[in-house]
Amino acid sequence: MMIKRLLAAVTAVAAVALCAPQAYAVEKIEFWTFSMKPKFTPYFNAVVASYEAQNPDVKIEWIDFPWDVIQTKLVTRIVARTPPALVSLNVPWADEYARDGLLTPVDALLGDARANYLPSALADLTFKGRTYGFPMYSNVAVIAFNTAIFRQAGLTRGPASLDEQLAFARQIAQRTGKAGIAPALSKIDGLFMQQGLPVIANNKAVFNSPQHVALVQKLADTYKVGGLLKESLFAEDNFPAVIDAYKGGRLGMLLAPPTAMQRIRSDARDIYAITDVAPAPLGPTGIADGGWLVHFAVPKGVAPGLLPAVGKFARFLTNDANQLAFARQASVFPTTIKAAADPFFLSTPPNAGAAEKAVAAGALSMNHSRTLYVAGIDDYDELRRSLVKAVEAGVTGKQDVQQALDQAVAIWNKKLATLAPH
Repeated sequence: MMIKRLLAAVTAVAAVALCAPQAYAVEKIEFWTFSMKPKFTPYFNAVVASYEAQNPDVKIEWIDFPWDVIQTKLVTRIVARTPPALVSLNVPWADEYARDGLLTPVDALLGDARANYLPSALADLTFKGRTYGFPMYSNVAVIAFNTAIFRQAGLTRGPASLDEQLAFARQIAQRTGKAGIAPALSKIDGLFMQQGLPVIANNKAVFNSPQHVALVQKLADTYKVGGLLKESLFAEDNFPAVIDAYKGGRLGMLLAPPTAMQRIRSDARDIYAITDVAPAPLGPTGIADGGWLVHFAVPKGVAPGLLPAVGKFARFLTNDANQLAFARQASVFPTTIKAAADPFFLSTPPNAGAAEKAVAAGALSMNHSRTLYVAGIDDYDELRRSLVKAVEAGVTGKQDVQQALDQAVAIWNKKLATLAPH
């Protein structure tokens, strides 16, 4: 895993210069974010100023790094025994750090404030029964659909399940000659999990079961009649091609975060005017598509005497008011119960457009938002690419679906056999 490789490299460099643990001044709390400057500089500066005004004996230092730099910086500081008090992470990063013993559980620091957060957000951050972060914000997908294309295809509402998404897509293709939907098939592992189909069980790949094969076959059937947008269908990031197709009137449905509606309104007002929105189907797991939680974690090595002050600041940083203010500015969703229920997210004004409807539709799904990923596998991206290649072969008709998935499972299990189970 990347974090283990970083840890090994940084440890080797730091071994000759490692100094004794620093004595923290109780009044100084350093916290890190990623990719927040310059857009959110006023927000974080205001949060810091407000906290320092209420706690004059505490000094807060905010540092922001690019997202592709923060992990190296963090491991370096942990090895040097000078970690920040709080660091912003996504869930897969936190899971790996926690398994490698590089984070401090925060159950005691959450205290009674635990009840303020969405249970789904806390579940994302709970590994082996312990909680490793203060939830800050998340996202969720919605279904936007072109009402003119729907009308031409004889459809009157958004889909209520994945099966309906694919059935509607086939109907759109057959009646209008246009693609119906464009799933992100480079993330087929997440789709499997959202549909209640495990990728790994008992340290073995299991995505060649009859249920997995049936799902991929449905995708293949939809592809065959033109229901899936073929542009960048298996690309690592197919969103640019997908939203361009939707803005161009060539795609019936768009599965995307609510912020996509603002882009459509800006770039294609004619398409925006005929766009309606529905919540994305939850699937049999009851999990909403598109969840991606960001939170604040406490790294290993923070001085025990500083932890109560760190917990107090973390609770303030992620409280209802601050989450609500940030979510409104960033067009994401808060992860406290009160902020998530704010009328800004749940109410739709008279004559609301797709952008407002998308926010409300997403808010209805937030209790079901979870971050879906496969944890604990070295070189997982390489394995995932082999799965995507197999799915591509099956969906495009180049290979029998069962045969393609069997071959990918064999590749995975050869790799998994060399790994110690976590």
